[in-house]
Order: sequence, then C-alpha cells, then structure tokens
Amino acid sequence: MSGLVDPSQAAVALAECERITRARARNFYYGLKLTPQPQRSAMFAVYAWMRMADDLVDAEGIAGDERRRRVEELKRRTEALLSGEPLPQEFRHEAVWVAMADTAARFRLRAEHFEGMIEGQLEDLEHREYDTFEELHGFCYRVASTVGLVCIDIWGHHDARARELAIDRGVAFQLTNILRDVREDLDRGRVYLPKAELTEAGLTADALRRWEDPARCHAFVLRQAQRAEHYYRRSAALESMITPSCVPTLWAMSRIYHGLLEKILARPKAIVGERRIRLSSLHKAAIALKARRLASIARESSAVVARPSTT
Repeated sequence: MSGLVDPSQAAVALAECERITRARARNFYYGLKLTPQPQRSAMFAVYAWMRMADDLVDAEGIAGDERRRRVEELKRRTEALLSGEPLPQEFRHEAVWVAMADTAARFRLRAEHFEGMIEGQLEDLEHREYDTFEELHGFCYRVASTVGLVCIDIWGHHDARARELAIDRGVAFQLTNILRDVREDLDRGRVYLPKAELTEAGLTADALRRWEDPARCHAFVLRQAQRAEHYYRRSAALESMITPSCVPTLWAMSRIYHGLLEKILARPKAIVGERRIRLSSLHKAAIALKARRLASIARESSAVVARPSTT
C-alpha cells in the first residue's frame, strides 16, 4: 500500500468500526477492548470487514447467484486494497474500507489471508458436505485459521512457529463451533461433520440429530470433541509467542471457546439438545475478570520496561 490514509479520516473510520463491533458482537467487543492501541482499532476494523462479508453471505431475499456476485466483488475490492492500490474515490467515505486501508498499511496485512476468508465464505454459501476430516480441515483453515493469522500479524509475535499454532487454534475454534451448532445446522439441512466418519460409526446425520443409537452417537461426538481438544493442546504455546500486552484478548477468547468444548466433552448429547450450549454468565464473568487482571499486569510490565533508568 502506498501509505496510510489521512489520520483524521482514519480516526473517524476506526471509531465507526468500533461502534459496529460493539453493536454486533457485544462479548467479542469487550474482549477486544483489552487489546492496547493501535492493535485494538485494527482488530475492530478487521471485525467490521468480516461482518460486512458475513452480511453479504447471509442476506435474505437475495438469490444465491446475486449473493455470490456481491461476495466476488468484495474479494476484488479487498485484493486491490491489500495489493497497494489507492483507495478508489467511491470508497473514501465508507468507514470500513477507510479503516481497512489504514490497518492494512499499518500492519502490512497479507492479502492471502483475506482471500482465504472470502473463499471460505463462498464455500459456505454453496455448502458442500465434507467426506473426510482432511476436507473439513481445509474449510476450518479458510474460515477460522486465516482469521488467527491476521490476528497474530496485528498483535505481533516473536516466533516463526506462531503461524502454525495460530492455524491450529483456528481449527480448534471452528471444530468447537461446528459441534456447538450441530442441532441448528442439521435442522437447516447442513452437515459439516465428516460423512465418512459418520458412516464408519454406523450413523447418518438424521440418526445423530434424533440420537437414535445413544452409544454410537455418544462415541462419535466424543471422538469429534477429542479431536478439537487435540488442536487446543497442540496450540497451547501460542500465548507465549505473541506480544504480551495482546495475550489477554487471545486468552479470553480461547477460554470461552474451550469452555464450550468442555461442556460437550462432559455431555456429548448436549449438541442435539433444544437449548444451545452456552457458558453461564458467572463463568463468562470469571473469564473477563481474569483477562482484565492479565491486561493490567501486562500494562504494568510494559510501563516498567519503558521507564528510563535513573542510574
């Protein structure tokens, strides 16, 4: 990119992205508030861009072909912005694009990650089923790991292995999402779980939804949940590799997602229950309290390091 956008214009646009995040993702917003500036505003900009992409895919009353055309147009605009082209005149008054132009230049964001996110959106729009876990892993990479890679580029990291672990953490998050949303997805005719593994377990998606064979259903869901747990464990060192002041946000997000997985591991049948799997308000409050404490410690440590020596 040729340079940052006008600072005053960027400030207004970034503030609007914060408003969008606060309005559309309340819990996520408070987690991001733990991130120091300028990373915090960058995360708001990326979230607002992702929300814009999600809205294009989820738009009701619009034919699939038209939604695909709009997402393809988003892809072209994003690729142009991240390749260094000046922001087109018609987008210079659109907050999300102005904020993204500023963020992409400031943090040298990689076009390939946003392209992956959009490919994941297009894939989900068509929703093809996945025969194997290898195929599902590719989808998880596109819709979740790419987000993790953007995050660590914004937060900063000091170990090349952070990229591999961010990919694994993204897979863990998405596998957790898939398990949490099984009932809702099956009711909409969507199956994300590997079909070959369902068949191997002697099940169909419909049989799983009705929990027809409790022993087989329990074993199958437990296997899927244990796989997600494996990816959390593989990425356990990620927090030690990113900028310390940004760790509280990652820690809080991970504890929330892992908390959902723990509920599934404890009671696999919950995935087809009538009530969506959630953390209690008390549980979330405890996570938030510890995350704020970690953020406070990180700020104090940064202040000590920055303080000039008096000797």
